[in-house]
Amino acid sequence: MDKALQTMINNMPEKTGKSLEEWKAILKKEAFEKHGQAVKFLKEKHSVTHGFANTIVTLSKENKDTPDDLVTNQYKGKENLSPIYKALLKEIKKLGKDIIITPKKTAVSCIRKRQFALIKPATKNRIDLGLKIKDKDTNDRLENSGPFGTMCTHRVKLMDLKDVDKELLNWIKEAYNQSV
Repeated sequence: MDKALQTMINNMPEKTGKSLEEWKAILKKEAFEKHGQAVKFLKEKHSVTHGFANTIVTLSKENKDTPDDLVTNQYKGKENLSPIYKALLKEIKKLGKDIIITPKKTAVSCIRKRQFALIKPATKNRIDLGLKIKDKDTNDRLENSGPFGTMCTHRVKLMDLKDVDKELLNWIKEAYNQSV
């Protein structure tokens, strides 16, 4: 298990008032159909921050896939994109020890106090990197959020390892810095 995720689980009782197992029991009683509904419930009814709510919901699903399994499944048939994903993750983790990496079924969230990046293998040949950067103009490369909707403000399409360049890393750092 990722160290940051384990730290988040260990800190959960202090930060949210309940352990992961207690939160799982609460969510099991509610039986939400969608991930977002459960996250909204925890945030609105229990004042849990988005990062913790998202992690609790992800870890409470009956699916016993580990975070590594979730990532492996995302890249099945898209193995050529794995080096791009690994390079992104390596660079993102350099930004700070306060980053929580949360794999989901179709994407990986990068969270500080709030999600600042979302890594999604969109096609067999492309990763879409969603970023949340307030008041940032779009350009040919830094597009509007597209399919990410309000989860992100921008999207960058990555098709090659060389796309993980200085310009991209500066945008990721800008999103990270705004996520406090």
